[in-house]
Amino acid sequence: MSDSNPGQDAPELVDLIDRLERLLNDSGLSEIEVEAGATGLVLRKPNAIAPQTAAAPTAAAATDGAAAGAAPASAASDGPPLNAVMAPLTGLFYSSPSPGAQPYVTVGGTITIGQVIGLIEAMKLFNEIKSDRAGRVTRIYPEDGALVKAKQPLIEVEA
Repeated sequence: MSDSNPGQDAPELVDLIDRLERLLNDSGLSEIEVEAGATGLVLRKPNAIAPQTAAAPTAAAATDGAAAGAAPASAASDGPPLNAVMAPLTGLFYSSPSPGAQPYVTVGGTITIGQVIGLIEAMKLFNEIKSDRAGRVTRIYPEDGALVKAKQPLIEVEA
């Protein structure tokens, strides 16, 4: 019984997240934290997250001197990778057309422009997400069933 409730609340949650995102973007705030009962949500602007991600390579460099030169360069980039296919809307990401089916794309596989790379469920509608680039898939960001936000990277493609 309780398993069906989260699915019914998902569209309302996505709508709430979208409204909070607009509020955050229109304000001078760098972070919004909301708690309702046992549920908590924190939204941060990318510039509020950057210092935390920059600290991780520094710690790694201290433990692995050989990789010290390469680690900071990859973390220095601000925002999503230039070669990523971005989510056009906020919703739940699915990598295959149905549970147990083969995923639309896999790491190491090649894709073409216009090829379906996944589905995003928003407001109980499933939207096919098509690639705007061609090449070899080097990374898939969200896990199956994960909440993704508009303009969040979905996959990374190497030309």
